[in-house]
Amino acid sequence: MNLRIERDIFTVSSSTGRLYLDGTFFCVTLEPTARPAGIKVPGKTAIPEGIYPVKMQFSPHFNTETPHVLNVPDFSEIEMHVGNYPSDTEGCTLLGTQRGRDIIFNSKSAVEALYGKINQFLAQNPDGEIWATYENVQAEGKAA
Repeated sequence: MNLRIERDIFTVSSSTGRLYLDGTFFCVTLEPTARPAGIKVPGKTAIPEGIYPVKMQFSPHFNTETPHVLNVPDFSEIEMHVGNYPSDTEGCTLLGTQRGRDIIFNSKSAVEALYGKINQFLAQNPDGEIWATYENVQAEGKAA
């Protein structure tokens, strides 16, 4: 299974984008601010662009299994979870169905849908791999 997160709107508070599941648009995303390589403000920086393995693992914070983005240099406990604002993430990827400036909406329904797809995939493919590609792209009419 391949998840592709294309960040395309950047503000001083957040990076919003679109998540594609195996090439098909699935939901919108919100993360902290994307910064140049090598610059990290703890809790306020999006993970670097790259391709990372994803595993469903227990999250003590949410008391359930969440998709964890693994092997991110200088980051730990990166999850995909519920949230609406930049203050709801410390590096994690928030999911929603709609977005505005520094906000996403309907997060719970987007999260439940993605977790359902991942769990279905893993039930059908017990040894299946999940990968997440994070990329900063230039939105039409916007500077990246």
